[in-house]
Amino acid sequence: MKKVLLFGGVIVLIFAAIALITNMQNESKVEGNPYGKDDLEQSTIDLLDNENYQNQILPDELEERITSGEPTTVYFFSPECQYCLETTPMLAPLAEEMGVDMVQMNLIEFQDQGSKYGIQSTPTLIHFEDGEPVDGIVGAAPEEDYREFFERNVTGG
Repeated sequence: MKKVLLFGGVIVLIFAAIALITNMQNESKVEGNPYGKDDLEQSTIDLLDNENYQNQILPDELEERITSGEPTTVYFFSPECQYCLETTPMLAPLAEEMGVDMVQMNLIEFQDQGSKYGIQSTPTLIHFEDGEPVDGIVGAAPEEDYREFFERNVTGG
């Protein structure tokens, strides 16, 4: 019986140590994050070092850009959305290749932004001009659709 209790205690200690180390690693990753928050969802933390998620915009910055009338292309995504996780690795490099400043809005971290901009599902790509949405793609789409969207709304090509 003592061996079972000792063994159980060792297992509990191992799990506690793993939890502590994971928590410390997450805290170091969260420092200086582009979201300006101390407490991030784990799904967001997992994407902090991913090169395809480096053009994040904060809600106040987005509102300022849109209300100023500046043409703005916004990719609304959720780090917990399987379609977003499949789309972003294709879409972010395409935007960069085409010279499109596509800002990204994480709807897990800023949930109120989805309703503010009428987002029904993710991924959603919207282009704003003069403070109004002028075009968009809702849901995952083939690369050619995104290329045509950028040409039609941003690059003019």
